[in-house]
Amino acid sequence: MQGKIAKILICEDEPSHSRALTEKLSKEGFELQVAPNGEACLVMAKKDHPDVIVLDLILPKKDGFAVLKEIRNDHELKETAVVVVSNLSEDADIKETLSLGAKDYFVKSQHPINEIVEKILELAPKK
Repeated sequence: MQGKIAKILICEDEPSHSRALTEKLSKEGFELQVAPNGEACLVMAKKDHPDVIVLDLILPKKDGFAVLKEIRNDHELKETAVVVVSNLSEDADIKETLSLGAKDYFVKSQHPINEIVEKILELAPKK
């Protein structure tokens, strides 16, 4: 994959968290897009086929659980790496998300941005 810049789609409606992720990931040289809601996330994912989707669960228009289900049922997107970053910390939410095919789950209040970025670096294609 030499010469290819990995595409990251951040689906986050919280401006401060979106901005923090964008700043950290842009320093890593990724091509970034931000979707402010679940519907926009699906439209952008289907159009641009990102390498990694960073997905919040509590979103306007369509929640992250529904977005993840649609991604996994789309033949062109089903193999896309999805990392969930959410305020939801219940075991049931984490188990459901992982059973739907998320690669990892981070509770915003329990994991620093750097830890999330490390996971994205691990999943994204190398430049």
